[in-house]
Amino acid sequence: MLRRGFTLVFSILLLLSGSITAFAAEIGSGGAGGATPSGIPLAGLEAFVDDYVKEYIGQQSVGASIVMVKNGQVVLSKGYGYADVEQQIPVSPDTVMEWGSISKLAVWTSVMQLEEQGEIDLNVDIRSYLPENFLTKLKYDDPITMLNLMNHNAGFEEYMFDMAYQSPEEVRSLEEGLQLAQPSQIYRPGEVVAYSNYGNSLAAYIVERISGQPYHEYVQQHIFDTLGMRDSIAHSVVEDRPELLEHKAKGYFFDGEGSFTLGSWNYMSMYPNGGNNGTAEDLAKFARAFMPAAGEQSPLFKKPETLGTMLTQSYASAEGMPGIAHGFWEYPGMHRTLGHGGNTIAFATNLQIVPEDRFALVIMTNQASESKIVHGLAKAIVGTREQADAVDLPDTSEVQGEFMAARRPGHGFMTLFPYLTLMKLEPQGVDQLQVSLAGMTGSYKQVQPYLYEKVSGDSALDAWPMLHAKVSNGKVEAISVYTTDYLPLPASKSMPVLLLSAALAVLVIVYFIIAPLVLLVKAILNKRRTRTRPAPRAFSRKLEAGLTLTGTGIVVNNLVLALRMLSNNERAYDEVYPQILVNYALTGLAVLFLAALLLSWMKNRFASTARVKWLAILPVAMMVVLVGQLVLWQFYS
Repeated sequence: MLRRGFTLVFSILLLLSGSITAFAAEIGSGGAGGATPSGIPLAGLEAFVDDYVKEYIGQQSVGASIVMVKNGQVVLSKGYGYADVEQQIPVSPDTVMEWGSISKLAVWTSVMQLEEQGEIDLNVDIRSYLPENFLTKLKYDDPITMLNLMNHNAGFEEYMFDMAYQSPEEVRSLEEGLQLAQPSQIYRPGEVVAYSNYGNSLAAYIVERISGQPYHEYVQQHIFDTLGMRDSIAHSVVEDRPELLEHKAKGYFFDGEGSFTLGSWNYMSMYPNGGNNGTAEDLAKFARAFMPAAGEQSPLFKKPETLGTMLTQSYASAEGMPGIAHGFWEYPGMHRTLGHGGNTIAFATNLQIVPEDRFALVIMTNQASESKIVHGLAKAIVGTREQADAVDLPDTSEVQGEFMAARRPGHGFMTLFPYLTLMKLEPQGVDQLQVSLAGMTGSYKQVQPYLYEKVSGDSALDAWPMLHAKVSNGKVEAISVYTTDYLPLPASKSMPVLLLSAALAVLVIVYFIIAPLVLLVKAILNKRRTRTRPAPRAFSRKLEAGLTLTGTGIVVNNLVLALRMLSNNERAYDEVYPQILVNYALTGLAVLFLAALLLSWMKNRFASTARVKWLAILPVAMMVVLVGQLVLWQFYS
């Protein structure tokens, strides 16, 4: 009896042990007992996501493919909305979407693979890996390292042409794309963070040269095939993979509540920085490779220290400010979070990994600049870290003002663009700032000296969860907002100068739009006059009319140029260059009219009434102001 009792107790203990082990394994593998980094139980995760997205899908967002991974296992994979609104095709796990800038992570992974093999040194001048005199627009002799490219502080301007096209026929080779859209260097390497698509594609070109393979083939072999990513392509021309093209979603623009306009697919010569296409489940496989289980090795690297190095912070503007980890952007989640967002012409995406929690989130949408789900849901899932109460915080008024994006064109008429999208900081109470940018606003609370955290406002600003003000001797030197710096306005473009320039621009535009109508009315009235005697100053008036109409032509040409860029800024420079030539031609014609008018005045000694003199001088003055504005904002280049 005693032996039977011991046997029974032992059996029960074994059963309990097995149950406890199974329960622990379930938690460890992301089972029902697990949770997201923000604390949402995995058992209720699908219901939470369903409830979150239903507010936006069909109203403010077209479609979304969402995948989450916990401890190496997919805990959610679901599509919402439509991949094709017109055909009513829903988003599904096999829906192919554009990665956007998440594609950059494949470049940095490739770089780290070659660094592991001793083929690339992250601290060596990249010119040693490039053909001689490949970079022809460098301002500084300082070396540009691979780390500079990873940290987006190589100093390149934002060149806004020939980045993306709307048809595959326009796509050139990677090398040709880099030469065609080569930007100038406007900052000293290492001094300013200015997000650079060019720098990333330049790194991919180095991978191409060292490996001896076209970049997209290298990625396919060494990343996608290794991870079993069969439904992805490291290129923007999906037409090369008909089986993927069949499942690719259409992209859309938000056109008002419940209304969406069809957009175009994204085609790129510099495709490494944003041209990848694939399913969300494939992208989740990529994310999972950066979070191997304890004691296991990432399939992407041969040495565990390579992964450790890649996920280590490589740049931050200040302690406590999220920075960059060898191409990954840090996010202030409940635990340390790394990731990258992406935008193409008509798609928006987000990838977040939480190595400590072995959790990953992939959100892909087929809508331009979608933020309600891409950023809002990501924030709800990964959470935000708690900040300790700070003391002796500086007055928020110290950092108020207007600031210009460091990521900007340094040459040509697009230099005007960053001045139209200035960041404005205003004190909001004792310890908060109101951030205004491009029609969006958000409130940021100071959590450490000069370090602010977003607490409310437009969801699009969730891409910038924190900002840091670099202040020296009472002056703001830079505002760091996660992916780029914002800089104080230069003295030559201070707010008074900008306001004066804006007022003059409005004045000349209104004048040259109205003036032709006035000339038409005057011409009709003049017909009623006697034709037996020529009107006084008839020749001069014709010259004045010619000058005015030339000014109208210049204004219309540049208004059309502005509207074209606003409707679609993904253009080849060849598309806008004819309008630059028109500026030269019309300005040359205006100079001829001015010269002829001055000669006419000198010949006739301008013997007219004061009123007539002012009416004659007005078109001349307006033309001088107009040309001055075009020169100031580089509309001749």
